[in-house]
Amino acid sequence: MAGASGSGAGVGPAVPARCVLTSGAADHVAALVARAAHSTCALVHFRDGDRLLLYGGYGLPAPRDDFIDIPIGDTLGGIVVETGEELAVDDLTTDERVPAGSPLRLHGLPGAYLGRPIRDEHGAILGVCCALDSKPRKWSDDDRAVVADAAQVGKSLITEQLARHEVDRQRRFLDAVLDSLHDGVTACDEDGRIVLVNARMQQLWEAARIPDELDDDRAVAGLTDRDGKPVEPRDISLYRALRGEHLRDHELVLSGRGRRTHHYVIDAQPIIGPDGRTVGAVQAVQDVTRRKRAERFRTCELNVITALADAPSVEAAGPRVLEAIVRTLGWTHAELWLVDDAAGVVRSAAEWHAPGWTAEIAVPAELPYGTGLAGRAWQAGKPLWIRDVERPQSLISPETARESQLHAALAIPVRHGLEPLGVLTVFADSAESPDDELVALMSGIAAHIGQFVERRMVEDLQRQLARTRDEYLALIGHELRTPLTSIGAYTELLREADAKMLVEDGPAMLEVIDRNTTRLRHIIGELLELSALDTGHAAVQLAPLDLAELVRESVAATREAVEGEPLVIEEDLPDRLVAPGDRRRLRQVVDNLLGNAVKYSPDGGRVTVALRTDGGIAELSVSDTGIGVAPEEREKMFTGLYRTSRARDRAIPGSGLGLTLSRAVVQRHHGTIQLTEHDGPGTTVLVRLPLETR
Repeated sequence: MAGASGSGAGVGPAVPARCVLTSGAADHVAALVARAAHSTCALVHFRDGDRLLLYGGYGLPAPRDDFIDIPIGDTLGGIVVETGEELAVDDLTTDERVPAGSPLRLHGLPGAYLGRPIRDEHGAILGVCCALDSKPRKWSDDDRAVVADAAQVGKSLITEQLARHEVDRQRRFLDAVLDSLHDGVTACDEDGRIVLVNARMQQLWEAARIPDELDDDRAVAGLTDRDGKPVEPRDISLYRALRGEHLRDHELVLSGRGRRTHHYVIDAQPIIGPDGRTVGAVQAVQDVTRRKRAERFRTCELNVITALADAPSVEAAGPRVLEAIVRTLGWTHAELWLVDDAAGVVRSAAEWHAPGWTAEIAVPAELPYGTGLAGRAWQAGKPLWIRDVERPQSLISPETARESQLHAALAIPVRHGLEPLGVLTVFADSAESPDDELVALMSGIAAHIGQFVERRMVEDLQRQLARTRDEYLALIGHELRTPLTSIGAYTELLREADAKMLVEDGPAMLEVIDRNTTRLRHIIGELLELSALDTGHAAVQLAPLDLAELVRESVAATREAVEGEPLVIEEDLPDRLVAPGDRRRLRQVVDNLLGNAVKYSPDGGRVTVALRTDGGIAELSVSDTGIGVAPEEREKMFTGLYRTSRARDRAIPGSGLGLTLSRAVVQRHHGTIQLTEHDGPGTTVLVRLPLETR
């Protein structure tokens, strides 16, 4: 601000808005001036550029609005500002210095005027203090002294008003700057009382009431250091800064039941007064939760990929995958389920919960299609987020949720392409709103699991193909070569036989050739049928059929074939059981199973056929009391051309294609077939077929 000595050229400081230009003290000063100068009116004006703004007034001779905002050129006060000197007018009606636009001239007011400039400490003119009388008069020295003293008082009032306005203006600028920051800012005084909190800091405190002072327990509620150790009040950043520390990148974690975990990085320092004494402290808080979360997400995905890298099966990899999810993402419990499409259930493959979690978590062995969180996610074919499993609309019973102390839940389908392979479920111990980033991460993890399962299936298929190739060569070397050798030998005998031999032995030789030809034709037919089913070229026409009737017909045909032999065939069949299926191919399966049971049963043996329902599944079991299958060989029986070692040792004829062909047919019906546990000697084959079309 430039000063002015003897002139009004200096420009005064910025004047606050007009709504601020009111002061009861200025009105009192004007009243005192009027009384002391024995005048009828007194005015105190601010200078604002080329205008004079009313600050205080007493005994105004015209409406107050006429004096509130006046151009300098239209008032005697303007002459005072321009000259920087006192101005005395004894008679307003005759003095030519009174501007034509002056309110005094406009209202034709008679009287006298005495004005004095109000200057700041640098000499710049801040305004004008004047006395007005309603009649012409000579102003005495005492009158001039009164107005001069009033100008000094006006200087103090205006300077104070301007200073207050400047402080308020700077405070507003500071508040605007602080509120525009992405960091939360908090300041306290030397006694630890919170004196400043910007808008971002209020957001970081969320719904919690801001503490009044650092000793308030709410200042540390839920706060821990980076290692999870609870923070004491005197260890928080602002308190440490108040003790003189300068903190950079101090990490704190805010967590607790019912709230999301937040990670903060804090800079804090003391506020030093002009005397070198600490008068307070200030901290800037940056929410780095998203950054920390992204780091955890990357770590989680890397750990999952590592867990899957060398695992021989999804059952072996499952616990390590779930551990990576629970530990790195801060969830409480996780489960992996695999789809059994034929049985219409998802089966538990693995589970994992956070170390130290003592609540009861009862995980069933399986869940039917559309039941429970995993079953519903399988049914929906998309992620399902449950904010709180204790709510009525949850997919988990409130009792189970309360016992397990779980709240938020997320289920992600595991698939390869469009084929459902399983479901990944995770649970938290607090209610959580849907999180798109987390859903995306878990979907990516589910995709890794799906690729792993598919890769293992391909590897198993490759091993099966290699084994099939070897077994096929063995079949060519034995099952096909034996009848071909027999056919060739007898053909050669027939070619060399004379008429008598042809008459006597020819029919028997032709019978052997025909029997071996039929056997070859049967093996080749099974191979072609299996190939067609595996490649999808064989048509499977699903239509409602009575399974009980089909099985009954097959049992009757088998009884007829073994009539007279020491073998008992028992059946336990319902009157009627309708299911979708291809009659011809399912009859082929039942005939194969009964044929194997008869073939491998000794004299006096027993074959039992049972058909029942289990939920939405039809179960057909065929049991015998024959030579049985070792547990380690049971799954191999379905891999194609494989024959149990016991059958090979006893030279029981067969191609080893029956069960392989049966599995191909059952799978085309969306069912399963397996060798199950069996009491005593013998074998039980269990076929499960859905009762509804899928």
